[in-house]
Amino acid sequence: MDIIDLRSDTVTKPTPEMREAMAKAEVGDDVYENDPTVNKLQEMAAEMLGKEAALFVPSGTMGNLLALLTHCQRGDEIIVGDQSHIYLNEAGGMAALGGIYPCPAKNQSDGTLALDDILASIRTEDVHHAITRLVCLENTQNICGGVPLTAAYTRAVGNLAHRNNLRLHMDGARIFNSAVAQSVSVKELVAPVDSVMFCLSKGLCAPIGSMLVGTKAFIKRARHLRKMLGGGMRQVGIIAAAGIYSLENMIKRLDDDHARARKLADGLKQVKGLVVDAAEGPSTNMVYFNLSDEIALNAGQIAEKMKQRGILLGPESAARFRLVTHYWIDDIAVDKTVAAFREVLQ
Repeated sequence: MDIIDLRSDTVTKPTPEMREAMAKAEVGDDVYENDPTVNKLQEMAAEMLGKEAALFVPSGTMGNLLALLTHCQRGDEIIVGDQSHIYLNEAGGMAALGGIYPCPAKNQSDGTLALDDILASIRTEDVHHAITRLVCLENTQNICGGVPLTAAYTRAVGNLAHRNNLRLHMDGARIFNSAVAQSVSVKELVAPVDSVMFCLSKGLCAPIGSMLVGTKAFIKRARHLRKMLGGGMRQVGIIAAAGIYSLENMIKRLDDDHARARKLADGLKQVKGLVVDAAEGPSTNMVYFNLSDEIALNAGQIAEKMKQRGILLGPESAARFRLVTHYWIDDIAVDKTVAAFREVLQ
């Protein structure tokens, strides 16, 4: 049975062409900074995002943590969305490893943090207070529905942060989904930020890896901290080659994932007992929906029945699902998923 895996876009496997690029990759020792394939990937990432330098890291979580550790000292505070990945889904690394204190601000339904909420969260200069150092945004914002943040909004947050002597970091795990969905350049989306992390291993289909991008001084410090965290990699050009292939070939096709997410949402709206978020449909590659009260099964039970039909799902709660489209989800997979839901719920 061919498995249809909608749990996340992290489940993507390398394409045959990507595997070939990996097999042919020229390698060196990245800790000595002489792996030519890694160096090329880092130069590409910095140029594409309009920043000075970039660093290849094993994961998005490490990339975000390195950004926080580079911008902040122990005891400093960051302003972060209460529904953000950094706050909810990175194992408390900022506190456990960095001694950094989160100040969660409410994520609005469109994924933004209200400017007034950010301003109100900045600590006054008082010996009783932690020192606010950093504002963090997430684009696209996952839990709010995979919604993209606009360049104008990010510019407004950047201006606010810099007027108050704060830095701005963007968790841009899916920043290219945001750029493609809005038909804007990724450079424009990240122009106001001091640092940005993006993932190669989600919609861009690479098997591993993320990029941290910023100034030369910022990346120099982040490289030292990467070594401290055990992220100093050696002949890693083998996987950096997959990242280069991703940046050269996998960005423009993200529109296909977005179109299939809309097709999936439209199909699920026709299944009795499912309440799909966003009447206008998903903005990018994520479909969120709830079970109505009339459904006797919970999300875990439904996921098990769908698994028996060759479809893997990730329940968000007892009555809520998130489905994510990606390179390996085609129109046939979408149709099979909708039909399977209808069968299970009937």
